[in-house]
Amino acid sequence: MKYNRRNFLRSATLLSGAVATLPAMAREARSNSESWMRDTQPSRPQRFNMSGYAAPKIDQVRIGFIGLGQRGPGAVNRMSRIEGVEIKALCDKDPARATKAQDILAKSGLPKAKEYSGEEGWKDMVANEELDLVYICTPWHLHTPMSLFAMEHGKHVACEVPIAVTLDECWDLVETSEKTKKHCMMLENCCYDFFEMLTLNMARNGMFGEIVHAEGAYIHDLRDLNFSKTGYTDMWRLEQNASRNGNLYPTHGLGPIAQCLDINRGDKMDYLVSMSTNDFMMGDTAIEKAKEDAFFQPFVGRPYRGNMNTTMIHTAKGKTMMVQHDVTSPRPYSRIHLISGTKGVASKYPSPERIAFGHEWVKDAEMKELEAKYTPPLIKHVGEVAKQVGGHGGMDFIMDWRLIDCLRNGLPLDQDVYDGALWSSIFPLSERSVAKRSRSLDVPDFTRGAWQTNKPVDLTLEGGATTGVRKTG
Repeated sequence: MKYNRRNFLRSATLLSGAVATLPAMAREARSNSESWMRDTQPSRPQRFNMSGYAAPKIDQVRIGFIGLGQRGPGAVNRMSRIEGVEIKALCDKDPARATKAQDILAKSGLPKAKEYSGEEGWKDMVANEELDLVYICTPWHLHTPMSLFAMEHGKHVACEVPIAVTLDECWDLVETSEKTKKHCMMLENCCYDFFEMLTLNMARNGMFGEIVHAEGAYIHDLRDLNFSKTGYTDMWRLEQNASRNGNLYPTHGLGPIAQCLDINRGDKMDYLVSMSTNDFMMGDTAIEKAKEDAFFQPFVGRPYRGNMNTTMIHTAKGKTMMVQHDVTSPRPYSRIHLISGTKGVASKYPSPERIAFGHEWVKDAEMKELEAKYTPPLIKHVGEVAKQVGGHGGMDFIMDWRLIDCLRNGLPLDQDVYDGALWSSIFPLSERSVAKRSRSLDVPDFTRGAWQTNKPVDLTLEGGATTGVRKTG
């Protein structure tokens, strides 16, 4: 092609103009990045460190429950079995659910609780009842508003996962807990499962050496439940999957491995990248459902969340964590729970649970020896009765019993507000990274530097284990 002087001068002019715009583009990109950082990491210092905080002892823990649909009735049943608990109030938007939950108390020989219902019933309950603890089992978007309201009214909080769905909510929870000195525990039950607690104690005792990498997940085919008219009230969980694209439910897989890595207590999450597949399942499911029932027609053609999300997290000490989320693929349930160190590895899924200190998994006899030696005191103390009471094999009861025992004995909680905020923050952070073509994002330090001196989760039961279990029937 002929390349004459006019073309050369024109190209040079365009190039010089493009070069001239680079500093402005860089400033704009830096400005956007800095604005994002201002949103994620406020400059104000920590008001009070809730990690390791021991609130005054509560001999009789008075509880009010909000949300009696999917998770609430099970929580009422478990708490009815724990000594030192008084179930004072039951609240649900649907008054029939609050009334039905009274049957649980009657079967346990406990007095009736006061019932609250309606859209604002939970506010009346929190404001008017003399409660020590508000136990929240509602849809995700209500978790933070309810937790904040409870703390502001002088109550401790125990809330289902995730405890927040935006970064602003995460910071609101942290700052309100610090201001009120009220516990705000996210009810991450998987931290209390038997193998997770075994591997945590083994990690604490150096059995895996220096932990280099860990993996967690929530892989659970929930299509039938998400598309069920009676599964989640007002189809709220399906709506979340249709409107947000990232790791919507990170904490079940993340919580246990974060504890093994002493995150917030010796190390911190530094930055992450997140990537989602396209949707190959939910849109098709909506189409098939609509063919059979016109009720599902509004769900056809919506841009559903990608089926598999994978989020990689790098820590300040150079460790890595992988967290996956998939609630649509036809595959076996898995939370992965893999801990990989310089001396060994543990893996929960697929079954059976396995541990190795070389190139081969340990045999059954050695596995039993490890369990006998490294099962922590909490599991030895209440594990068997937990299996009888139930709740995901017993881990739910262990979590609830431990919470009550800590409150009654004035002990720090195993999961504080910083853990709940951090683990939940992966939801909005992953969403932003996915939207930005897997851009690397800094993870907020909700402890504002206190992670460097915070003590690891206490596994000794020292000062506690005074709470009994009620017999029923």
